[in-house]
Amino acid sequence: MVRFALLFVAIIAGAGAAWLAIQIRSQPAVTIAAPAPPAPTLPMQDVLVASGDLRPAQPLSNENMRWQPWPENAVNPVYITRSQRPDALETLSGSLVRSRMTSGEPIRDENLAPRHSGFLAAILPSGKRAVAVRISAENTAGGFILPNDRVDVLHSEGENVTRTILRNIPVLAIDQLVDDTSKDEKGKATVIGKTATLQLDPVQAEVLIAAQAKGTLSLSLRSAADNDDNRQQSSKTPRIIRAGRSEMIKMQ
Repeated sequence: MVRFALLFVAIIAGAGAAWLAIQIRSQPAVTIAAPAPPAPTLPMQDVLVASGDLRPAQPLSNENMRWQPWPENAVNPVYITRSQRPDALETLSGSLVRSRMTSGEPIRDENLAPRHSGFLAAILPSGKRAVAVRISAENTAGGFILPNDRVDVLHSEGENVTRTILRNIPVLAIDQLVDDTSKDEKGKATVIGKTATLQLDPVQAEVLIAAQAKGTLSLSLRSAADNDDNRQQSSKTPRIIRAGRSEMIKMQ
């Protein structure tokens, strides 16, 4: 009787062991993933950037520029870094902005005019001149010509003679306005001034002044798509007055 009992217990134990082995095999193996290695830390440098949108002729101050961490391998040599110029915030304060910059854009020396200098003189490229001409709404496309636009200059003599004497001329300013994003108190984007300041070379300046003395000038607004047209003068040869004599000026 005892033998049968032991045999029964052994059979039950063997069956339990076999069932347990089957259950263990049927369960998926648990894989413990090794922790990912930490991402490498890129070396950074502090770069001087605009802390807000900057307009042409706007002076720099501690409020509109700041240091911003920048990946070292993406730092352009023209950027201003804290490691090379730690006093840039103080030394550049008061400098004038030459061209529009957006918030977060790195500030570069080439985009700045020296402090205490005339703005137009500072932004004029070498060899260029700023010349003002009299304007009105009638001869400036109804007042829709703004700074940074490009125009053709038309000269009228008498009632039936009008020709283009200069082409693709940059407009630097309308009266004292040098920023084409400025608007009046009513939100209008038109500027009806009394003078337009144009960017010219010395020969073009002579042609313009002589034409203005002899007749009426009008500015014809050019499409932005035509601004890459390199022609800046008409094919005709205008005359200017030197020492009381009329001379022909050969246009390039």
